[in-house]
Amino acid sequence: MDLSPLQTERYRYQPKLPALLRKNPTEIKAVLGEPTSAYADADKLKEIFKNHFGAPVALFEAGPNPAAAAPRNIGVILSGGQAPGGHNVIAGLFDGLKAGNKENKLFGFLGGPSGIVDDKAVEITDDLMNAYRNTGGFDIIGSGRTKLETVEQFDKCIDVCKRRNISAVVIIGGDDSNTNAAVLAEYFAEKKTGISVIGCPKTIDGDLKNEYIETSFGFDTATKTYAELIGNIERDANSAKKYWHFIKLMGRSASHIALECALQTQPNFCIISEEVEKEQKTLMQVAKEIADIVITRAKAGKTFGVGLIPEGLIEFIPEMKKLIAELNDLMAQNEAEFSQLADFSAQTKWLKQHFSKDSAAAFDSLPEGIAKQLLLDRDPHGNVQVSLIETEKLLSEMVKKAIKARGEEIKFSALHHFFGYEGRCAFPSNFDADYCYSLGYNASVLIANGLSGYLSSIRNLAAPADQWIPGGIPLTMMMNMEQRHGMLKPVIRKALVELDSAPFREFAANRDKWAEETCYTYPGAIQYYGPSSVCDLTTRTLYFESRK
Repeated sequence: MDLSPLQTERYRYQPKLPALLRKNPTEIKAVLGEPTSAYADADKLKEIFKNHFGAPVALFEAGPNPAAAAPRNIGVILSGGQAPGGHNVIAGLFDGLKAGNKENKLFGFLGGPSGIVDDKAVEITDDLMNAYRNTGGFDIIGSGRTKLETVEQFDKCIDVCKRRNISAVVIIGGDDSNTNAAVLAEYFAEKKTGISVIGCPKTIDGDLKNEYIETSFGFDTATKTYAELIGNIERDANSAKKYWHFIKLMGRSASHIALECALQTQPNFCIISEEVEKEQKTLMQVAKEIADIVITRAKAGKTFGVGLIPEGLIEFIPEMKKLIAELNDLMAQNEAEFSQLADFSAQTKWLKQHFSKDSAAAFDSLPEGIAKQLLLDRDPHGNVQVSLIETEKLLSEMVKKAIKARGEEIKFSALHHFFGYEGRCAFPSNFDADYCYSLGYNASVLIANGLSGYLSSIRNLAAPADQWIPGGIPLTMMMNMEQRHGMLKPVIRKALVELDSAPFREFAANRDKWAEETCYTYPGAIQYYGPSSVCDLTTRTLYFESRK
């Protein structure tokens, strides 16, 4: 097939590894620390994960590990939404496996977790792997959102692994996918199968993080991609000087993407959902604050601007959060009955009979178009698909009304954008290419050391790659109990933006100036070749967090 010049050059890029992982796997041994607990609900989680709860953090050091040379087959699954760098996780896993024993085999299960249940797989060969190194997307084996949660599914997984002589499965995914990995690892251990399960932290949303997982892969590339587009729009806004651009950014459960893009581009406003929730702001209060910025700039002769809005904002508005929670529970528990309702009018009538008084009022206050969006098909977890709600349009309309209510005669023309899919399959930045390759190689070393129920961890990411610290953390360490489909279930806790964190403090210290003045910065396209000061930049989030 015909290749672009960039694609050809990216095939040749050799990702950087931490110094320790440059040794042969037979020369790397795991060192286990003290027992761990969980983020919350430890007693309940201990009952559920009898074999893995309390496992220690694993670090590596130079030392003999002859078991790494043992022949083995490994299966790999891409799970959930795409994120730049997924192919390099598989490449690192492939290379680490072959370094231990060149006869080892890697099988990629097709179409996500359903691939292992249905035994649909392809062997990853040199030729296949070399066609995808350092490229974006998940198209080498495809992805999917099937949840592994039933005994029937688990037993099928065991049968497939035995049939293919697979002794370990690597699941590349986000918090829900790695929750599946933890449950699968526990079942395998309970049945004494000898099959281990390792996870790798993937999500562009940046909400799979903690002390040992400093960032999830794909966040770097996605935010740089969005920041380039935002910078382009800022340049246009500052040239035309007549439009306000309301830009919604992917990130349902946390505002990490919006915060990072704000730090990179310095827009006139950026809403941080976690701050809205803490201060218990209503939707109208948020709109009025934006209106204040619009009016102040207009009076200074600047009838244009750019603002960033997190995809999941509406779930953080107190009255909307309560409404959505009730809606999720009602529709989970009464799915069959609700699906029989003829139209929106019938649905509205039924809901009002079941809503609390506050939620009924909140639902009534919404424009019909937004209310209808709340009732669209559920996501795979049975929840409202927040990404389908046009929050950017809702806010600009409310801002327009707020300006009119104040009697201000100013020009306000709004344009709307949603940046989401544009960032999920971009060519990975050098950082993500290196980080993902390291995560995959590291996963092979965790397997070679006989570990299961762990998440591949690479730390010290603000430093050059040769100083990164490889290891693994127990998946149960990141878990708590949450309401899903109307039931309490164990899940990996999503990491939200912390309002006392260094990145947020940096944003808060500058946003008033950015609101009134035009301080736009223009990051430009991701650079793959050139000086390290440009090509190997980390995110602003990692930069500020590393300086705390």
